[in-house]
Amino acid sequence: MSLPFAEVFSTLKSVFRPCLKQLHVIADTDKEYTLVSQIPSPLPQHKGKPMYFGSVRLGKAYVSFHLMPLYMNPKLTKTISPSLKKRMQGKTCFNFKANPDQSTLTELKRLTAEGLEQFKNKKWL
Repeated sequence: MSLPFAEVFSTLKSVFRPCLKQLHVIADTDKEYTLVSQIPSPLPQHKGKPMYFGSVRLGKAYVSFHLMPLYMNPKLTKTISPSLKKRMQGKTCFNFKANPDQSTLTELKRLTAEGLEQFKNKKWL
């Protein structure tokens, strides 16, 4: 892993730290960090498996931050700032080639915290 991307990966991974009491880590390598629900999903398409919450993934050209609550909650998605939206790839993914600035990091933490609250309260059903 290249040094700049290692730092970006570590910074983005830290956004999920406050979620660890309510979620389960299923991948924690130097290329992937993934969190899922601690209990099986009630949705039939998940077939009793935990629900994906988010991840950080190291790619060849950037580090991706995935946050599934954005997919399930258009109201939360509408709160994404224009500067963060420029990094958006698809509905739940943000790509970074360098460490996010403090305001972007604060926004990712806010989105993650609000997404976790909605996740816990099953506001996605």
